[in-house]
Amino acid sequence: MTANEKAKAKTEQATGAAKEIAGRTVGNERLTVEGRAERKKGDAREAKEKIKDVGKH
Repeated sequence: MTANEKAKAKTEQATGAAKEIAGRTVGNERLTVEGRAERKKGDAREAKEKIKDVGKH
């Protein structure tokens, strides 16, 4: 996993989780859904990079 892509994945996961929690806290469904989507995008990026790493070995 490249350091840059790994950092992007972690940032998306953390930002998404924060938005999701904030949305739930204030009752903002749009923010909750947006956060969930961003977190899942980070999860997908991380999975993609892990697959690339497995292919290299």
